[in-house]
Amino acid sequence: MKLAILGAGPGGYVAAIKAAQLGAQVTIIEEGEVGGTCLNWGCIPTKSFVASTELLAKTRRLEEFGIELKGEIVPSISKIIERKNKIVNAQVKGIRNLFKSWGITLKKGRGFLVSPKEIVVTSKNGSQEKVEADTIIIATGSRPAQIPLFPFDGKKILSSDDALNLTGIPKSLLIIGAGVIGCEFACIYNELGSEVSIVEMLPRAIATEDLEISELFERELKKKNIKLYTNVKVEKIDVRNDRIHAFLSDRREILAEKILVSIGRAFNSDNIGLEVIGINKGNHGEIIVNEKLETTIPGVYAVGDVIGGFLLAHVASREGITAVKNVMGGDEKIDYRSVPAAIFTSPEIASVGLREHQALEEGIKVKTGHCQFRALSKAHIIGDITGFLKVVSDETSDRILGVHIIGPHASEIIHEGALAIKTGLKTRDIIETIHVHPTLSEVLMEAAEDVHGEAIHIPRK
Repeated sequence: MKLAILGAGPGGYVAAIKAAQLGAQVTIIEEGEVGGTCLNWGCIPTKSFVASTELLAKTRRLEEFGIELKGEIVPSISKIIERKNKIVNAQVKGIRNLFKSWGITLKKGRGFLVSPKEIVVTSKNGSQEKVEADTIIIATGSRPAQIPLFPFDGKKILSSDDALNLTGIPKSLLIIGAGVIGCEFACIYNELGSEVSIVEMLPRAIATEDLEISELFERELKKKNIKLYTNVKVEKIDVRNDRIHAFLSDRREILAEKILVSIGRAFNSDNIGLEVIGINKGNHGEIIVNEKLETTIPGVYAVGDVIGGFLLAHVASREGITAVKNVMGGDEKIDYRSVPAAIFTSPEIASVGLREHQALEEGIKVKTGHCQFRALSKAHIIGDITGFLKVVSDETSDRILGVHIIGPHASEIIHEGALAIKTGLKTRDIIETIHVHPTLSEVLMEAAEDVHGEAIHIPRK
């Protein structure tokens, strides 16, 4: 079996390795660097920044932990970026070594489908070669979306890519979009010392999350002096005296040194030959696939951001593995109900399954349970008591429908909730599972107990 993969991001490179493990002869084509957006401009670089700013925030509180530090703590953006680049380069090298160990051929250049079994690869110097395969997987990912009003220039008007390579910390930063990426950067640059404002056209920040999560997060933004403007949009910008004047639809004006545009992602489905071979796209440019991740052309599959849905690296990787198994004769499907997601803000946010309002919209009678992190000894030990965990369960069956967290290490705790939803566990199953004390994971056990009014460390209601 000869397999060609277009794109070496978390969907493509994982698919390549899985296919090689299953005995396929694999060629992977990548115009940029292996690892795609996630490794080079997204997940990994931003979390490297988060690690630096989290440590910075912690050092500012050292006296609370009985530690005295003499002297000023000053963040260095150049050294933060240097560390970020070192981490990224190590991971890139690791993927390239994995390709070598599994006998995967990497072709550098831009791929263009000329038939369901052929891709023409154009290198940077203009030379071309043809790659032939029995099956093709498209994993071309996505890029920062932009609108004509805010053309990226990398200096004043920034994309999320630009925000990872600034030469200095801006005194003031206006972020357009209070979604995942916008709020992550808001917390990062606020901690570094920027005066941050966010403009969001929707009624609340992180509008994809449970309402209670959004409400607490907005209160935390206020505590950080991050200004949030909701139900409004930027209608015009003007650069005067090296400052940006942003005029809002409610007639307010915001001044900022730089603007970060974070209004979502655009699909990398253009100019790769989809129209040539007849692959159908959706209204937003996403590639249409069936449950087996096969496109409208038999033998051509697509995975990751480019098919829409969950624009998450771990979902792209799972889709890559699923597509490969189907290419090799399997009948695999993904249960998207149990996909966990995390937002690396301060505090962290994580979720899996149905939000309470979604369950109610589906006509499900629900019971919810909550546990505040301040009820846990471990939260006090680490000095991070803000936030809570919320369980949404089916009142009739007691099955867990959703788990939603805002607080310390939410991205690590969420997986027990994902497993519970994946396997159909009930809140009673969580209650009866002994959790280590003292740990943050006890928050889920206590929230599950609270569904039945039995939580040990929550006062009687």
